[in-house]
Amino acid sequence: MNQLETRELAYFVAVAETLHFGQAAEHLGITQPPLSRAIAHLERRVGVPLLERTTRQVRLTGAGEVFLAECRTVLAALDTAVRKARRAARQGQVTLAVRPAAGPGVLPALLAATAQGPDGMLTDVVFTYDEIGALRDGTADVALMCQSTAVPGLEMIELGPEEPVALLPAGHPLADRPFLTLAEVEALPGYEAQLPNESLDAMVDRVALGRLVVVVGDSARDRFGESVRAVPVHGYPVTQLVLAWFPNACSAASRLAATAQAVMARDEPRPPTLKSADLGGTRLHADAGQRHGQRAAAPAYGEARPGGRPRRAGTSAG
Repeated sequence: MNQLETRELAYFVAVAETLHFGQAAEHLGITQPPLSRAIAHLERRVGVPLLERTTRQVRLTGAGEVFLAECRTVLAALDTAVRKARRAARQGQVTLAVRPAAGPGVLPALLAATAQGPDGMLTDVVFTYDEIGALRDGTADVALMCQSTAVPGLEMIELGPEEPVALLPAGHPLADRPFLTLAEVEALPGYEAQLPNESLDAMVDRVALGRLVVVVGDSARDRFGESVRAVPVHGYPVTQLVLAWFPNACSAASRLAATAQAVMARDEPRPPTLKSADLGGTRLHADAGQRHGQRAAAPAYGEARPGGRPRRAGTSAG
């Protein structure tokens, strides 16, 4: 069998997803007759019917369903190959995947350090709810995340621990306590073990209104304002904030890791606040998945661990 063309695969996916030749043709920017001919030609080359056509509807055959899944995999792999090739050609540039509103202390300090470094490394930032996915598909070279679960083949360096703090309204009876136990936090009205899939600002607003109690990393304290108090939680696991990448990442990834280690080695109680002028060569981008209306189900600052309690991911959940 002659090699199939990516155009044919894209045509089939468009028809299979809409189950309507007219709509698929409009989406592809072509007319319906050449699309119908292309699909018929594809079926002859594959050797089996992929679609059942009647005057009223179009349906996938069993073979068509299997072929659709494989086509999506092939097209996604080609997109990944293109992104990785383009990224490999960008000498001295690195893209960092970060969860939205994550790393308010580490991230600004890291960006400032790379912008002011001697090698002039350009650091892009991609905000995403799937840091590992961004590394796998070539959207990013390095991820700032929590060390929550082992990922085969992933290299990482530890940047430091994230202490768990419970967010309470400023006027809450327990807001001035030196610490709370995990049991006390879990008993509070409004406590959510699975953190909401929303921005930190939205969570803080709900906490301030007394409608939410959550546990996040202490490095986010500077974002809380006067209406919310952060109370340390005893009995909650401490999470290590890490910088992670796959071995085949661009050469700039290792330089970014070295810069991160240098930043964390400074004898400062908290990384400095980043000013707009410090951004230098940093570029910020929205998550590719969000641009297509997709959003991972993982919470913004943690993830559920066995027993329904969140495995706290600090300010950079993985």
